[in-house]
Amino acid sequence: MSDPDHRISYLGERALLFDVAGPMSLEVQRHIWAFARALDQRDEVKETVPGVHSVLTILHDKQVVEAFEPTLARMWDEVQPLDEPSRLIEVPVSYGGEMGEALADIAAGRDLTIREVVDIHSAPEYTVFALGSQPGLATPRRKTPRLSVVAGSIIIGGAQAGVLSRTSPSGWHIIGHTELSFFDPDSETPSLIAPGDRIRFCPVEVLS
Repeated sequence: MSDPDHRISYLGERALLFDVAGPMSLEVQRHIWAFARALDQRDEVKETVPGVHSVLTILHDKQVVEAFEPTLARMWDEVQPLDEPSRLIEVPVSYGGEMGEALADIAAGRDLTIREVVDIHSAPEYTVFALGSQPGLATPRRKTPRLSVVAGSIIIGGAQAGVLSRTSPSGWHIIGHTELSFFDPDSETPSLIAPGDRIRFCPVEVLS
């Protein structure tokens, strides 16, 4: 893989954001996961937050932020992409109806049947790039976000697909719903999924 362009930005007094340019790439994302793991081993690092082609690095001491910038660039060049076996998680989905209100409009806007949109969405296995985001059926996001979208909503927006783990505002399009819980704060591992996992959306019903 050729070395992708990257940039480092300052966020507040104690954080650095490392961004990798270019289209979404699983190989780059595996590099991101390994990079975040390596950073977590550093004494200067309080926390890392891996994103899609990015890692936010929060440091303990604001005095070391500037000196840590070249360390980020060096470690990125040294770390090898992560390559580990991944879990496959099947997500049962009820498409359309009141809990998937955008499905019919998306189908009509692309001159597809509702079933064809469901087949496109449910055909691939999705790799979890970061918690809450996966590549999916490309659809522009809503111009006006909804103030409350219920947990379990199956959503698409831009070139990504997702599942809302908690009821929250969202500008994405709702095409279905799952009863599978993606977040349990009382569990030893609160999140059902982790970066690198694979997801398959499994239609259990399609409503008009």
